[in-house]
Amino acid sequence: MIEINHLSYQYSPHITALEGVELRVKKREKVALVGPNGAGKTTLLLHLNGTLRGADQVRINGLDLNEKNLPAIRAAVGMVFQSPDDQLFSANVRDDVAYGPIYMGLDKNEVEQRVSQALMGVGMSGYETRPPYHLSLGEKRRVAMATVLSMKPDILAMDEPTAGLDPRGRREFIEMLRTLPQTIIAATHDMELVKVFFPRMVIMDVGRIVYDGPTLSAFKRRDLLERHGLV
Repeated sequence: MIEINHLSYQYSPHITALEGVELRVKKREKVALVGPNGAGKTTLLLHLNGTLRGADQVRINGLDLNEKNLPAIRAAVGMVFQSPDDQLFSANVRDDVAYGPIYMGLDKNEVEQRVSQALMGVGMSGYETRPPYHLSLGEKRRVAMATVLSMKPDILAMDEPTAGLDPRGRREFIEMLRTLPQTIIAATHDMELVKVFFPRMVIMDVGRIVYDGPTLSAFKRRDLLERHGLV
């Protein structure tokens, strides 16, 4: 579903964020991107739906990332940002979750059905009329996820999905993730989340992939984890 071929990206002539990245992700895989701050994890995620464009070296569902294919790719890749406040801007939860389907041009009945299904999927049914700013961080994260799920993407790209959650909110969020059928790729510093949820770990450092393989195998290599700031 995701093919990345020798992708490089510079924020300026002096700042290289990605260098020669090669990555393949299959349907329904759960992949964690880990590494120190500045490793290039978020930059890589932002290439998946064309927010950043290194070159036409990214393919999603067999489509090259270019202007012609950009609408289809953005429909296929749902981005869930680190701060849910970046995705919640309406007066109530229903309007936030409905925004994407309305933008897609769906009719009213289909929009309402998608809103209902998305909120049910993240355990937030009954919150439709609540203002997002009155929700807890964990509830906001669920609603932000619902805003993406309402567009029925094939892939979820998440940036620090458990950041700031208390232990209960974190457990509930992980259990919710387990119910989702999508391919999931997430940038995270939460190594316990990686261990319990992601079978595959990709370690990045200074814009390169330095390990790509089974999570449990990586956790047995303390030297690898120490070398890249993961323990």
